[in-house]
Amino acid sequence: MVTLETATFKTDDVEVLPRDEHNAQLVRNVHPPDWVSPDPAPRYNLVVLGAGTAGLVTAAGAAALGAKVALIERYLIGGDCLNVGCVPSKAIIRASRVPAEVRDAKRFGTCVPPGVHTDFASVMERMRRIRAGISNHDSAERFRSLGVDVFLGHARFSGPDTVTVAGKTLRYKRAVIATGTRPSIPPIEGLAETGYLTNETVFSLTELPRRLAVIGAGPIGCELAQAFARFSSQVVLIEADKQILIREDLDAARCVESALSRDGVKIICGGKASRVRRRNLEKVIHLECNGQSHELIVDEILIAVGRKPNVQNLNLEAASVRHDPHSGIAVNDRLQTTNRRIYAAGDVCSQYKFTHAADAMARVVIQNSLFGGRKKVSALVVPWCTYTAPELAHVGLSQRDAGSRGIETDCYQIPFSSVDRAVADGEVEGFVKILTKKGTDRILGATIVANHAGEMISEITLAITNSIGLSGIAATIHPYPTQAEAIKKAADAYNRTRLTPFVKKLFDRWLAWTR
Repeated sequence: MVTLETATFKTDDVEVLPRDEHNAQLVRNVHPPDWVSPDPAPRYNLVVLGAGTAGLVTAAGAAALGAKVALIERYLIGGDCLNVGCVPSKAIIRASRVPAEVRDAKRFGTCVPPGVHTDFASVMERMRRIRAGISNHDSAERFRSLGVDVFLGHARFSGPDTVTVAGKTLRYKRAVIATGTRPSIPPIEGLAETGYLTNETVFSLTELPRRLAVIGAGPIGCELAQAFARFSSQVVLIEADKQILIREDLDAARCVESALSRDGVKIICGGKASRVRRRNLEKVIHLECNGQSHELIVDEILIAVGRKPNVQNLNLEAASVRHDPHSGIAVNDRLQTTNRRIYAAGDVCSQYKFTHAADAMARVVIQNSLFGGRKKVSALVVPWCTYTAPELAHVGLSQRDAGSRGIETDCYQIPFSSVDRAVADGEVEGFVKILTKKGTDRILGATIVANHAGEMISEITLAITNSIGLSGIAATIHPYPTQAEAIKKAADAYNRTRLTPFVKKLFDRWLAWTR
């Protein structure tokens, strides 16, 4: 039987389960039970609603510039990233690499005795310890020391330039809505009664589910499906679309799909759960797939089908802020809402629901709200990464994007099987694919599938941001041997297209000789 201790979402008495010293330290930092909110200033330069990444960066940056800032958080400071997102998930993903490496050890000449197993309780305890330690950076006390007035409670707009929290009214010149998102729950019959996990509750598990169904094969679903399979759960990943990671390059998604399957994840694409019911201690999923019905019996169900913006109960109408329950806060290119005093940043208003995107948007808001800047969010070059093994990272346009816009392109693709370091590492699956405007070296986008793709994509992001073409990358010395050499190989491939047939023949001979 799986033990699940769900986090209790309360405003006044916050509790994160399981009860241990790590979670107690977390709560002391990010929602201190004895916290006394200050008396409001007569008027704030900036009031920030929501203390996730976007809110924290906005508040800290504005305070550092001398603004009088108020920061309001309903639940846990740090938002999803610290508490139920990036930090806990990456700690678990890192732990899951160990059993995978042990199982693969013989390939590298190391024999591991049979009987090695994962202590899941220790994995989760390590995650909680790491999360609690990192929470010092996001603590209420730290932000008070930065000069920010921190209010704990639920905020509601009471007018075009006022917001109330815990019975107090805060007046502002400018405000920023950074309330983030929450898991989207599909309307599956019986799901609520049967019970399910989301990213907000899965990190409270203390025992490993023997059988786990993951509904939704986006980044969260794929990352956790692979991690739990590596811990030895029997995992079924269910995706309604025709491929996993539907936003990604098809070749890249197939590469990740192959890796997940190799780790024991059973993948069902084109599948839809029509009904869920409980049978004793088991959960039964009625699945429709390719016109046929199936029953899937599991111990836990993880829902990972997307996110919904937190716009409810903010009384946005009182502030004349246009919003939608699906797309979130409506903003212009400078992140200004329909109330010129109010801006928004982060997941609540963005298609890019990533911590680093929220950070970048917060910096746009600081410039525009405090200094009347005209910095445009559309000018941001936003990479992203799915932290499976191998990782899948992307920036800019894909071939599908370019085609839909009528942009003609050239594509340079280097498989890692041709990169010496990748061969030595035994990590030959994956590739670097760089898209350029046809006939030029101008980079439009890139996709990388590799164990460290998230680290490698930044070189391409830097190039796009600073208008450095493939010629510039080709002229840059890369250390040998590294897997990032694949990027230079792609740039060299572009340079070879500029050679005359005779010179190209000589160049190819020289390259062969140097290898």
